[in-house]
Amino acid sequence: MRRTEKAINWFTGHVSERQTTILLAFVVGLLASVAAFVLHWLIRNIQLLLTKGFHATSYNWLYLVFPVVGIWLTSLFVKYVVKDNISHGITRILYAISLKKSRLKAHNTWTSVVASALTIGFGGSVGAEAPIVLTGSAIGSQLGQLFHLDKKRLMLLVGCGASAAIAGIFKAPMAGLVFTLEVLMIDLSMASLLPILISCVTATCFTYIIVGSDALFNFHLDDAWNIRRIPATVILGVACALVSLYFIRMMTACENVFARMKEHRYVKLLAGGLLLSTLISLFPALYGEGYSALNILLNGNNEADWDILLNNSLFYGQSQLLVVYVALVILTKVFATSATNGAGGVGGTFAPSLFIGGFSGFLFARIWNIYSMGVYLPEKNFTLLGMAGVMAGVMHAPLTGIFLIAEITGGYDLFMPLIIVSVVSVLCISFFEPHSIYAMRLAREGKLVTHHTDHSVLTLMSLESVVEKEYTAIYPDMPLGKLVNAISKSQSSFLPVIDNADVLLGEIDITRIRHIMFRTELYSRFTVRQIMTPVAATLNMNDPMESVMKTFDEQHVHYLPITDIDGRLLGYVSRTRVYSMYRKLVADFSAD
Repeated sequence: MRRTEKAINWFTGHVSERQTTILLAFVVGLLASVAAFVLHWLIRNIQLLLTKGFHATSYNWLYLVFPVVGIWLTSLFVKYVVKDNISHGITRILYAISLKKSRLKAHNTWTSVVASALTIGFGGSVGAEAPIVLTGSAIGSQLGQLFHLDKKRLMLLVGCGASAAIAGIFKAPMAGLVFTLEVLMIDLSMASLLPILISCVTATCFTYIIVGSDALFNFHLDDAWNIRRIPATVILGVACALVSLYFIRMMTACENVFARMKEHRYVKLLAGGLLLSTLISLFPALYGEGYSALNILLNGNNEADWDILLNNSLFYGQSQLLVVYVALVILTKVFATSATNGAGGVGGTFAPSLFIGGFSGFLFARIWNIYSMGVYLPEKNFTLLGMAGVMAGVMHAPLTGIFLIAEITGGYDLFMPLIIVSVVSVLCISFFEPHSIYAMRLAREGKLVTHHTDHSVLTLMSLESVVEKEYTAIYPDMPLGKLVNAISKSQSSFLPVIDNADVLLGEIDITRIRHIMFRTELYSRFTVRQIMTPVAATLNMNDPMESVMKTFDEQHVHYLPITDIDGRLLGYVSRTRVYSMYRKLVADFSAD
């Protein structure tokens, strides 16, 4: 351990901070691509092992068993091995950036891989992307902490890990870059652009080396886009926004239901497991990430191709019910995903948003063509557009939707409709949900780092870092003579009045008692209780700095006390100290 520390100290002493960041960005990209490969290798082999021998002509009763077993194994792993919450991976990254100085725990570098492999491999209807993004970010955070990087560069390495994870999973470096910009809201400057690009390109190159050049989704453009399809493309964007809103609202509602079962772990497992198993047995397309079903839609050209979707289900052989089947899959995917995570599984909403988007785009084009709306819409093209539209709407990330879909499918010939669908979707859903599914919880608590520098700096500040715990306290029954003695020893112009339990009762403002404090004949006639004044306002240690600054402005005071929920005094915060730290952070935050 000492040798490692000495080696790091020597390295940091001979290599500049910028060069260190660039080298670490390369290492993060490499390790993130390896983590992505390991997770997908585990998922693929678990699924092959479990579903080997299933017959396409009928549904298999084991679909009722496997997902429950997977969630149960995952919950045991989390409870007895991890002993920490590792769900909602991308939300946890945003939380770490906002409140933990970009410090993610060491176990996050591997635990999400194991947990999500068990969940998804056994059929959990969630995505592997969020766990890998958390893993990549944790790798960046740990390396940054190991090399004692400052807060800003540590945040940058967390962003490098996230972007490398996306780039490695999908072989899409530009999508990784814009994902960090839009979803994690890490501002790009000349100083941060190069490390993130290095991570993305490194992860993409090593993924090609490890798994070959095959794309995650196979797509061949048979019918080029033309300008006559603009109205349909715009309408699809609106439809994607509505589907995104349904996804976010229903996901939140279902998670709240499972959250109320927090104290009843096995009831939660049973409820979620049964719901998931039932849905998968009825709609096998919900099994796992669902990318194989998406590939069917992206490569199908006729009824025979699309009917493969109905394999293993009660709908097998009922081609006339394909539209009904696809619509039901869209409606139930949200319940399958929330049941997986709510029952104890580990996975993300990245893949489910792509899945629902693809099915929605296909359904839109299919219904349009059935009713002969004047212009023919290629179902496979609109499957692709739907993937971009819903993902952009759910994440509030139009650039990520555009570049990801274009890169993973090679569908650059559809760049214009991808832009239209993604932008329209985000514009429409913004009227109903101002934040993405990942950021909405933190945004409601005022703890979300955004591209607005002032707001971001206030979010990154905390009361704990500016609290002053050295103060001279006095008691209500103290006579004026002893109060004057206490004032002579105090360094401030006020003294807090507390009782025997340290509960704050009021304060003495020296400027208000000057007319009596030098009259010795009054020292025995007055007590602190008679001359103390109530405090203008109190703060809580968990109050966001934005509300702290607002309180200072409203009360026109220079000091404010901090109390706990029982009213006990914890310390004071100075307006001068807060503004001084704020100015320093703004300077650091804005510097390249």
